[in-house]
Amino acid sequence: MSRRAAFTLIEMMIAVMIISVVVAALLELQTNNTKIFERIAKKEHLQHYTSLLLGSKYGFEKESLTLDRLIERFDVDDDLRRELKKIKLKIGYDTLETIDLSQMGDEVLDEQMQEGDSASSMSLEVGRSVLRFEGESVSIMRVRLP
Repeated sequence: MSRRAAFTLIEMMIAVMIISVVVAALLELQTNNTKIFERIAKKEHLQHYTSLLLGSKYGFEKESLTLDRLIERFDVDDDLRRELKKIKLKIGYDTLETIDLSQMGDEVLDEQMQEGDSASSMSLEVGRSVLRFEGESVSIMRVRLP
């Protein structure tokens, strides 16, 4: 029997070691991808919850509430409302900048005066609402007339 036709024990051990390293790397890659996809799913839920802030009275003050209060203006199923009541949120609001509109050009002030608004009371507030939920957070920029 020829010696070149067979594998030695050392060659087999090296082959098993290489395969083990490759399999371990693939398992770690799968674990990392799973964690990333879970975080993306949580962020997606938060984005949906944040969209509920738009057009509501919430989000302009720092407060803690349950998710069902964000949908009180919607007609939803009672089971869904009970499920959403269990989800606790913390909403934070920070004023980033207040823009005084009396500093604007004369043509804008003339239009405001024609509409009966006083130029001294016109201002815009630019702020950021931050929604915190289960260790994750998402924020949106908001503009309002104070």
